[in-house]
This record gives sequence, C-alpha cells and structure tokens, in this order.
Amino acid sequence: MVARLDTVVVGGGAMGSATAWALAGRGREVTLLEQFEPGHKLGASHGTTRNLNLGYSDPTYVAMLSEALGLWTLLGQQSGTEQVARTGTVNHGDPAAQAQTLEVLTQVGIRAEELSAAEAGERWRGIRFRGPALYMPDGGQLNPDLALPSFQQVAQESGAHIRHGVRLVELRVLADDEVRLVLESAAGTETVHARSVVVTAGAWTGKLLGAEYPLLRMTVTQEQPLHFAPANRDAVWPGFNHALVPGSPGFEHAYSPVYGMLTPGEGVKAGWHGTGAPTDPDKRSFASEPSQRRALQDYARVWLPGVDADAFTEISCTYTNTEDEDFVLDRIGPVVIGAGFSGHGFKFTPVIGRILADLVDGRGTAPAKFAAARKIADTTFSDRRSRLPRNSD
Repeated sequence: MVARLDTVVVGGGAMGSATAWALAGRGREVTLLEQFEPGHKLGASHGTTRNLNLGYSDPTYVAMLSEALGLWTLLGQQSGTEQVARTGTVNHGDPAAQAQTLEVLTQVGIRAEELSAAEAGERWRGIRFRGPALYMPDGGQLNPDLALPSFQQVAQESGAHIRHGVRLVELRVLADDEVRLVLESAAGTETVHARSVVVTAGAWTGKLLGAEYPLLRMTVTQEQPLHFAPANRDAVWPGFNHALVPGSPGFEHAYSPVYGMLTPGEGVKAGWHGTGAPTDPDKRSFASEPSQRRALQDYARVWLPGVDADAFTEISCTYTNTEDEDFVLDRIGPVVIGAGFSGHGFKFTPVIGRILADLVDGRGTAPAKFAAARKIADTTFSDRRSRLPRNSD
C-alpha cells in the first residue's frame, strides 16, 4: 500500500521547519522530511547566532522585515522561548546607503538612528568607526539551534509529522495534484504520493530537482567565518555589518564587506560575505582557505580592536547563492521551491515559511523578484562577489 499524503516538505532546515510550522498552524496535514539527524552541521541552519540585521531599503525586503519582527515574537510565545537577543545592529562604511535605509525604515516604523563615528565608538569600543553609523535597536541575534526545534515543536503540537534520517532519492510529478516520492531511511526504501511538495533543501536543491525545473543558476559555496576571542570580556557588542569597499584606505585586501556579532561563550563572530569556494555539499572539505583566513585576521587587527586577532576558532557553513542575491520562492505545478537564500535569508525565516505555505494553499504568488526562472544580467558568480552585498546574516 502506497501512503498518500497531503503536503510533504523536503528539507528540515530553517525554511522547511518554518513552512511546516505555517502549514500546520493552518490545520493543514503536513509531513516534514530531513535527511540528517537533528542538530547536524552539514548545511546552513546550524550554530547559535545569526544577525537580525534590519538594514534594508528595498521595499520588498523591508515589508518582509516588518512581518518577520512580529512572527519571531509569535514563535517565541508559542514555543515558550524568546527567539531574539535584542543587542541592536549597527551598519557602517557606506554613508549614502545608510541614509537611504534610515529614511525607508523610519517611514515604516522600524526604529533607526544615525550616530557619528565618535558616538558609535564610545558606545561600542570593540569596533573602529571612521564615518557615521546606522544603529537599529530592534535588531539583534537569532539562534538557529533554538529556532529550528522551536518551529518543529510548535508544528508537531499542531499535528505535523516530522521525520529525520529520511532521504529523498526520486521526485516525479504524475499530475497537477500528485507527486511520487521515493524515500530511503534506515528502515529501507518506501514510496509515497503527495498532493503537493515543498523543496527547501538548501545546498541540495539543484541535486534533487535536476534539469527538469527551470531554475536560475545557483552556486553553493563553503564559507569560513571565525570566532575571535574577545580582548575585553566586558565590552558591549551589537550585530555589525561593515560595507568596506575593497581597496579603500585602511584595508586594501578585503574580500568583501564584513558581518559579525558576539556569540556568547564562543567569541566575536566575523566573516566575509559570499566569498567561499564553490563546493559540492556531499563532498565538502570543511577546511578553510588560508589566504581568506589571514585577510580576515588582518581586518580584525584594524577594525575590531576588541578582539584578539590571533586567537580564533574556525567555522564552516554553506551559502546557496543566486546571481542577484534575491531568493527563489515559487511554485511549478504541484512543487513549491524555497532556495537561494544567499547568506541573508535567516532573518526572514518565518516570513518565508508563510510565503511558501501560501504557495501551497494557492493564496497568491510570491513577489516577481523571487521567480524561479527570472532573467538576470549575464554575469558570472565571481563577478557577483565583487559587488557589495545587500546584507548578510
């Protein structure tokens, strides 16, 4: 007997867990499948800190941020665990962009203020500022290691079925409302049919969907931020994003802008954005690239006087990057796709879950900028690396 299910979500990281949460909260029958065991560190949704950075000016992302602030609060209430550490976030290095962001955020009621370099340096002595800073007190840090089980806990309480250690080996669309899935687990091989499928498989998305789906090009990279030991244990740290243009005075060897935050008990996290080597998620080395590591240490010596640049712990994670750094949120027949979060998606997790659930329910479409087969200017991924990113987690 082949099991017949309503909605199957493939991929139990942040976005899949949030989609199951959103669907189950509506009373939908949903099954969440994750190929690895809980707490694994093989993808993008692990670790204890991500920046809730509110420094966007694009109207689509600003609207999503406004919704996300409320949904993170809702998840905290439902799970009984506060999801956001309200340290605030501060962006610096690009005064013109900061001024535009300040204007947009103020218009929608998200708190933000501009500080002089002296004011910012006095408040956060672990960071060096050479120009004005944009401070957003409603920002802070999110914790993937807390958020994922929280989404799954609430989803289960609402009736969702969650299975770990189950790998999808075949996906075939049979009709507009029927998809056949072949699954493997320790118990063996099984086949199920579902009315709709949501694929939120992160770095494995391309492998699962193959050439049959009109997806824009996505590049998986292995990123290598560092946790630096604080030089002053009493220093106050916000989340920070530094739009340092490569070649600018003070650090001529930057790979990209830098993001960072304090990870309690582990150090001050700092990293380049989207500069890692392309990788196969099933064949990762987990080894850092020495030149990027040394350059990040050099950056810390100049711009992060509150850390010991020679005392650090390496971190390894993946980005799944689109050429324009916009997400893929779309529906193709009975298959809904959430992918390409390009290193800045985590802050939007509950909103993305809501959007993907809407696509399952047929409640509307995602913004056109997230279409799976949208046209993008003809660039290579290496070209994209040289551009300033919109934001990072």
